Amino acid sequence: MELTLLGTAAPAGLPRPDCPCATCATARAAHARGATSLLVDGALLLDLTPGAALAAARAGQSLGGVRQVLLTHPHNGPPVELPPGLPRAGRVPDGQELTLISGHRVRAVPMDSPGTGYEVTSAEGDRLLYLPQGGSPAGEGGVRPYDLVVMDVFGRPDALAKLRAWGAVAGMTDVVAVHLDHGVPTPAETVRRLAALGARAVPDGTTLVVGEYQDVPDVPRRALVLGGARSGKSVEAERRLEGFPEVVYVATGGRRDGDREWAERIGLHRERRPGSWRTEETCELAGLLGQDGPPLLIDCLALWLTDAMDRVGAWDDEKWAADGQRALRERTGELVRAVRETRRTVVAVSNEVGSGVVPATASGRRFRDELGRLNATFAAECEQVLLVVAGQALVLR
Repeated sequence: MELTLLGTAAPAGLPRPDCPCATCATARAAHARGATSLLVDGALLLDLTPGAALAAARAGQSLGGVRQVLLTHPHNGPPVELPPGLPRAGRVPDGQELTLISGHRVRAVPMDSPGTGYEVTSAEGDRLLYLPQGGSPAGEGGVRPYDLVVMDVFGRPDALAKLRAWGAVAGMTDVVAVHLDHGVPTPAETVRRLAALGARAVPDGTTLVVGEYQDVPDVPRRALVLGGARSGKSVEAERRLEGFPEVVYVATGGRRDGDREWAERIGLHRERRPGSWRTEETCELAGLLGQDGPPLLIDCLALWLTDAMDRVGAWDDEKWAADGQRALRERTGELVRAVRETRRTVVAVSNEVGSGVVPATASGRRFRDELGRLNATFAAECEQVLLVVAGQALVLR
């Protein structure tokens, strides 16, 4: 089964007309995208958009053989001029299945929002799932893996998480992002963020062979996200895991009774996280890393180090010189070994404090130095390391 993506953008296209935003300003030439429309084996058209015939011609395809046109949303706008010979467009009621003369079977997948998704199975058994903009499948799991999923990854990462939980998206499933609007980042950043979720984007006019081996983005199993205060490092870390069905959020800071500002910080973090995530407040990271389970998001190593230095009396010069330094090395060494040996997916957050003002106290300088050492040894065990500055992530490894 061959799928040609005639367009991959939201209905207004990308760039949007007369929009001055950074994404639209860089969405030129090969990065420009038309409204999402899919052509399956030249016989089935999913979503009819203005200029579909021209888009097909640019992709070296023809709409002359199309026998069925299906829409994911009711068309309430101005009439779309049908290319000559194209059948009337319509929608399939939820759960109903069509068998086309071309041999394709099409099932309408119910959504949790207005719209219809379509599961397409070829005569050879290859399976495609196409979801509408802003849509996620309704109902329960028990779905065997699709070969290709085409969906709104940026708008509904929770839908990707749901499909993973159901088994509908597995390790070899090719996930392609469409319905790309000007709210997505610039092209290079789009590629990076999608890869972190195990997905990708392709240019308009791309033809994919469903079921054929694809170089599916390999999600880094261990990642360290560094950054200064309010740099966006926690948002970056959370974003990397929002496409997974279960995540354990490890809060190393704990609670601080009577500290209203700290409580507000914790509240903001919790509001950003999906409801399916579970929170554990602990600094016993080695034990968690040694267990099997869902991905871990550790936020953050700087607070973990503060607790570790408290435990060994590192703030006292005499205690530090006597046995505190040795005890801290043992504890950080235990953590680094656990990261090296873990089988879990891990995203850790840490502060980068070595580029600012030199602390005025010996204990402050000690903390700065030890955090720098911890970040370096932890990073050495990670497949990917990022530095976040002003909300922009720079890939260091």
